[in-house]
Amino acid sequence: MDNHDRGLAYDLKTLLNRRRALFLLGGASLTALAACSSAETTATATTTTVKACTDKIPEETAGPYPGDGSNGPDILTTSGIVRGDIRSSFGSASAVAQGIPLTIKLNLQKDCAAYAGAAIYLWHCDMDGKYSMYSQGVTTENYLRGVQEADANGAVTFQSIFPAAYSGRWPHIHFEVYPDLAQATSAGTKSVTSQLALPEDVCKTVYATSGYETSVRNMSQTSLARDMVFRDGTEHQLATVTGDVNSGYTATLTVAV
Repeated sequence: MDNHDRGLAYDLKTLLNRRRALFLLGGASLTALAACSSAETTATATTTTVKACTDKIPEETAGPYPGDGSNGPDILTTSGIVRGDIRSSFGSASAVAQGIPLTIKLNLQKDCAAYAGAAIYLWHCDMDGKYSMYSQGVTTENYLRGVQEADANGAVTFQSIFPAAYSGRWPHIHFEVYPDLAQATSAGTKSVTSQLALPEDVCKTVYATSGYETSVRNMSQTSLARDMVFRDGTEHQLATVTGDVNSGYTATLTVAV
């Protein structure tokens, strides 16, 4: 018998069966599409994460005041250079750098993992834009210079003061990464030399306080886009800074080498 003339009951049953089949087929297709979409999202996220942790900190100049023996004096071989609080001079020097407190936290990474046991030599100018060991009036001082060994998480912390903006440069902090503490304290082979940039809004707030008056003028004459070091981009060098002028600030940066 043909399926054309089996009556209304048969036709309704057939129609319902077809709709059910289409519904199930549609659901299976949606599940498959969702699975594909989820897989693509996971793959994209994984690729982004890998890219982010393998993007290395740019190599930059150490500038004219490194104090590592490459341009004049070498502080790295001096007893006492390994320290977390770099605000005061040490050894035969005794001056203490004044300014808004700044805690500097750097997280060292290598091959997407914590770079435990590596060491950082860090230095920057004072609130007058002067570098100890080099600038007039502070050549016999060695404040705002120090070395720290990274802990098991690749972290190092320095207690310092907020540096000035001096003529021709955006506010910044210098650092060198060494494979281990022994090489850092003997001015050995460096893994990388780079610089950390400080964000504009925080700088303007700090420079509005007493003692930083010259920084206001100096900073107004430059920008990150024009700075000789940072004009090619600060994606991996601009620190995240939190805090306020009363309690001090904390600058944080991940450094992949």
